[in-house]
Amino acid sequence: MKLNKIYLLIGILFFTSAIINAQVENVPIDHQVYNFLKEMKVKGVINSIHDDNPSMSAEEVLTKLKLINEKSKELSSTESAILKKYIDEFNIYNQNKLNTFELFGSGEQYSNSFSEFWSEKKKYSIIYKDSALTFFFNILGNIKYGHRFSPSATDAEMYDIGIRFKGTLLNKFGYSLSVQKGGVSGSESFATKIDPRLLYNFKFVEAVENIGNYDFAEGYLKYQTQPVENMNIDFQIGREKTKMGYGYGSKLILSGDHALLDFVRFNFNYGVFSFTSMHASTVGRFIWEREQNYTKQIAINRFKLNFEDVLEFGLGESIIYSGRGIDLAYLNPFIFYKFVEMSLQDRDNGAVWLDLQTHAFNNLEFQFTFFLDENILSHLEELNLFTNKTAYQIGAFWYSPLGVDDLSLITEYTRIRPYVYAHYNFRNTYTSWDQVLGHRIGPNADEILVKANYNYNEKMTLYGEFRAIRSGENIYTPDGNLHYNAGGDPFVIHRDGIEARYIDFLSGERINHQMISAGIRFEPIRDFIFDFNYQYIRENKITRELKNKNSLFTVKLSFEM
Repeated sequence: MKLNKIYLLIGILFFTSAIINAQVENVPIDHQVYNFLKEMKVKGVINSIHDDNPSMSAEEVLTKLKLINEKSKELSSTESAILKKYIDEFNIYNQNKLNTFELFGSGEQYSNSFSEFWSEKKKYSIIYKDSALTFFFNILGNIKYGHRFSPSATDAEMYDIGIRFKGTLLNKFGYSLSVQKGGVSGSESFATKIDPRLLYNFKFVEAVENIGNYDFAEGYLKYQTQPVENMNIDFQIGREKTKMGYGYGSKLILSGDHALLDFVRFNFNYGVFSFTSMHASTVGRFIWEREQNYTKQIAINRFKLNFEDVLEFGLGESIIYSGRGIDLAYLNPFIFYKFVEMSLQDRDNGAVWLDLQTHAFNNLEFQFTFFLDENILSHLEELNLFTNKTAYQIGAFWYSPLGVDDLSLITEYTRIRPYVYAHYNFRNTYTSWDQVLGHRIGPNADEILVKANYNYNEKMTLYGEFRAIRSGENIYTPDGNLHYNAGGDPFVIHRDGIEARYIDFLSGERINHQMISAGIRFEPIRDFIFDFNYQYIRENKITRELKNKNSLFTVKLSFEM
């Protein structure tokens, strides 16, 4: 009898839901709708959008958009136009000839007149919908061109084509698969400035073919249920771009500026409580001898309390390990990883962090993150001790400053101590390929960030950014030997008996960077997006009294149909 009750409970969980005709598939975290939701959250039109764990389903995005629509009187004309654009896109079950173009359709339900291909209709190649299944198929493409003006003139071009299909099965299972294949011409080294993802793309890095080429693949299966009202549970397995933690410029926890992670993830949200548990895998830095390549595992737990109209507060932990299969201890979502890691003989790289974000002020938001790498309790009062690998970040987001509609201003300061992200076992560094999983500046560095974003209308956005970065780099002899370890390289550990126990922040070879960028994002035709960007970078190697200047221009066309 008890067993039958258990089966009944499982059946209720998996085959009933409070959500009807839900779109469970995720909205990619680079989608511009997240920027709009962020602005509306800071404005006070909607509540939290959990941008510490930013991935949302299409249904959740639509729910947020409907809440915004209920307060349409509070919106500017540009905000209203942007809202209509996204409601047309995400209101899947109400799509029709008025707002949707289907390239290979019959024209009975959606427009397929070629003259309307260039209209403002949302574009798909194929759409299928019934009570059990939704299926959306798109052709994707990107064309990118970059020109460097100084220190020497050079050019690079990138072009790729791909497909994506996505949808929802039985109102509970979201799925997505995408693949893109592309080539590079011109300067391949400069191409990595146009698209840094090339730095961790195997086909491009391997470079054994007669032309530079690259490929990207993503895909996942996701299960989502709502067993009772306001309780949301989802499980996901697959590969897609993911981020974690707060941060307006780059995040201390998972920035997303690294190779895609393969992961299983569990999310639970109910009332003020949120919990995420993720177990992911990635690879170490690229090595030509393939037998030396290895896989590393990343386990993350995060708990958060969200008090509406006040703040949300989170506590998280992570473990990175390698050299063995999946460790069952780190599949446990309800345990403190650091203590478990000690019981497993202290082989792995653990970190904890706490963060918060305010909701108390309309048009103004503050957020803060404190990151502690490995050392938990000892000698925290001695901040310059090499074992105190700490980092923190504080920032503010101001929307409609001084009453200027559609403008947002961001300022943020990040400081990362020496040796943060490093580990005595180089295979357990807080990295994927050669890229730090956390903040882009890496250890022994700080950054001041100022950003501005202005929505001119629903088709055009103007943006600008200033970054001032200070870093202390390791010093090497002319023959490549390490002369002074400043803790500025996550792959170079502190050597007992060689390096001093105390190390000052920004010691080593001091390098200052000032970076200015400005651009225009323009969508003249729906789903055909141009991005024009100019960057100026000044580098000052203070220790060696060397100065360099770099300026470049890029234009990108992305399309989806």
